[in-house]
Amino acid sequence: MGESNDDDRTVSELREEWRRRVELGEMFPEFQAASEQLRKAPWPEDLRNAPLIIDTDIGGDADDALAVAVAARKVPLLSLVITADETGPAAGPGQRARFARWLLDAIGRPEVPVVSGKSVGDTEYWCVDGLVPETVPAQSVDVVAAVRHVCASTAGPVRWVGMGPLGNLATVLQEAPELASRLRVTQMGGALNYRHPDRAEHNIRLNVPAAHQVLDAVAKGVLPKPGFVTSDITFTPAIAVGPDSAVYRALAAPGAPQWAAILRAHLDRWFERFYPDTLQHDALTLSAALRLPFVDSILTPVVLDEIGRMTSPTNGGVPVMLSREANYEAFMRWFTQALDPTVSTEHAQEA
Repeated sequence: MGESNDDDRTVSELREEWRRRVELGEMFPEFQAASEQLRKAPWPEDLRNAPLIIDTDIGGDADDALAVAVAARKVPLLSLVITADETGPAAGPGQRARFARWLLDAIGRPEVPVVSGKSVGDTEYWCVDGLVPETVPAQSVDVVAAVRHVCASTAGPVRWVGMGPLGNLATVLQEAPELASRLRVTQMGGALNYRHPDRAEHNIRLNVPAAHQVLDAVAKGVLPKPGFVTSDITFTPAIAVGPDSAVYRALAAPGAPQWAAILRAHLDRWFERFYPDTLQHDALTLSAALRLPFVDSILTPVVLDEIGRMTSPTNGGVPVMLSREANYEAFMRWFTQALDPTVSTEHAQEA
């Protein structure tokens, strides 16, 4: 949905101010450094009318399901959900996709397709087993066809929000390279200072070859520069949701709708089997893809080593937009409101 005329005027005024500041560096030496910084991070593309694809390992850490629910409630142009790190033989194939289908239907978004994506074997993080009714069918497994369908629905760019390993994106780049230039990728993952120096961040670690393939596509100019919202800024108690949080209390309130009960049951499983809370890595990444003013990123060259650890070299590297800080308090206000069942969103207004 488009913005109002007042909003359009504000955007035009800001764009003109950006242009003036860039041009100052061409006329006055004292403004040259600031001008060069602005040129490195040019005026962002208008993506308000771009379809949104979510690539998620939903059904493990509950932050994925919460982020998908936020998108379903707040983003009318949510057009496709793909599952990553899909369940393997132990749980049965495609169980993440069935859970996503159940959740989207409960929220009132049956028109959003769900596709069962790439599996890397029996997943470690899976905790919604037995929750999905048997009446929810298996979902399609043709990721490339589904992405092609979304791209065919518009002449412009398509937003891709990665919340899991990068295998599905790598598959699209390999099997449908003509779509690469259309994708505007925001990926949760990577870290320059990961808390476990002996290994890569989780989403990168699960499919290191895919992460290398994606960065290679960026280096070759095939894929536009993606944004990475790294574990460096998402691993913080400032964005934790636990049993005492406002989000959980709202979802558990008497009379809450079915979708809230689904999320609450998922959270309970996560707290019982894994950790006492869940950090909102993925919803923060979603907010960055929506161009909300919570995550501050800067153009940064990066490389991945043979096991997927990310560094920023002095020379060389692949330039990406890398997160450096976030306004957690403002983000949590937005996030909490988006999941409050008493606040009607009607899928009519993107944040």
